[in-house]
Amino acid sequence: MPPQFSRRHFLKLSALAAGVTMVDFPAILRANNAGTKLNVVFIGLGSQGRGRLREAMGSNLINIIALCDVDSKSLDSAKAEIAKKDPTVKLDAIKLYSDYRKLLDDGKDFDAVVIATPDHWHAPIAKASLLAGKHVFCEKPLTHTISEARELRTLAAQSKGVTQMGNQGSANKNLRRGIELIQAGVLGKVLEVHCWASGVGCHPGLAMPTEGDPVPPNLNWDEWLGPAPVRLYKGNYYHPWNWRGWLDFGNGPMGDFGCHNLNLPVRALKLDYPVKIDIDAQLMGLPTYPKQARIGYHFAKRGELPPITVTWYDGGRRPETAVIPKELSAYFDGRETTTLDKDGKQVTKKNSIGDGVLILAENGFTFGGCHSGSDYIFLKSDPKLWGILNHPACKDIPGTLPKSPGHMQEWIEACLGGKPVFSDFETGGHLTEIALSGVAALRTGKNLDWDGPAMKATNAPEAQKYIQAQYRKGWI
Repeated sequence: MPPQFSRRHFLKLSALAAGVTMVDFPAILRANNAGTKLNVVFIGLGSQGRGRLREAMGSNLINIIALCDVDSKSLDSAKAEIAKKDPTVKLDAIKLYSDYRKLLDDGKDFDAVVIATPDHWHAPIAKASLLAGKHVFCEKPLTHTISEARELRTLAAQSKGVTQMGNQGSANKNLRRGIELIQAGVLGKVLEVHCWASGVGCHPGLAMPTEGDPVPPNLNWDEWLGPAPVRLYKGNYYHPWNWRGWLDFGNGPMGDFGCHNLNLPVRALKLDYPVKIDIDAQLMGLPTYPKQARIGYHFAKRGELPPITVTWYDGGRRPETAVIPKELSAYFDGRETTTLDKDGKQVTKKNSIGDGVLILAENGFTFGGCHSGSDYIFLKSDPKLWGILNHPACKDIPGTLPKSPGHMQEWIEACLGGKPVFSDFETGGHLTEIALSGVAALRTGKNLDWDGPAMKATNAPEAQKYIQAQYRKGWI
């Protein structure tokens, strides 16, 4: 049986599940005064978690209080990262945990939590951390299901904690400038949006193993599974790398990249919820994410903004050739391209295109990688592509968005009383809901008429089991 919550956590979680507004958040968070260091714990220390650990250590504003992971090898690797980054850190003073609930129950000496576990653990840990009165940084996607994202949006709004979802491109200056230019009308009417991702770490069509391997002594497999369904441990099938492709734990390329690629269009075009979702993919209906999926998100008119379709592709699939402007053709076949810098001088480089975002409009287009969304801009009168920051026709358009010190640093400073973050749980949760509505369509295997506010497919009640979180008894 899994270790139980303390009575305090149990009562809080039960009250929230019953729809009771929480009024007993800890009244005293750490004093948010300039110059104070933030006491932080890290939960989930695989490669992504260690990346966040390195980022946070780049700041001079944190103290590392504790590390938590169900795999002792990951804890050892994290300690090695800390020693390498800052040999002056006293490793013996950092507490080590395998169970986040024990960490939170002991949590009087820390202020903030960084979560970088597999996706199926994001919502339970973030929820418990907010209820414990902590600031929370959680990796993308914010949650594993749509209902969890909505719950965290609500809970974060009630909380005194500072929240941030880890879609690091939100701090990218190109993304922020792209939002400004699109909303200023530089491109005119936006006609269509295309986003694509490669789908690293996903293996569509794999059968669930019928025989297991011995669980390594360094891994608590039952705690790794946690709220997910029980299954046999199989070396390298799930932990540490390939869990994202299995739908009990992740959401494939959409879970990996959706909150990145959709970030710019959702913000710039003020997208709320799609009203229709159409899909096309191979190998749907299996325990793994489908092969070469295409998802069409159809958004209705928003005030003066016209209806728009955002099309997503993954698994090596990309927009049809007819969609790609001729100015971008070289980006799709690896040829050299020439762009213009801020002084109008030509810059030539060889290109290879991986993940991308293409926004087509009546006066031109923007194009960029998954994190920025808009590295380049082209207007109809241009001889070449321009860098998004350099186009002379855009120089007089004022900047309205603040510059970021970096995604993690932004959150740390906000926890200490600084400026608000740019991707809090409200923003990140909304992005997550949009992304996962497409996954719900893939898992249902049919096009959906989508009621975003109600979190349901009006033409497919069978989709609800993929929308509402289902937890293994005894864990949540």
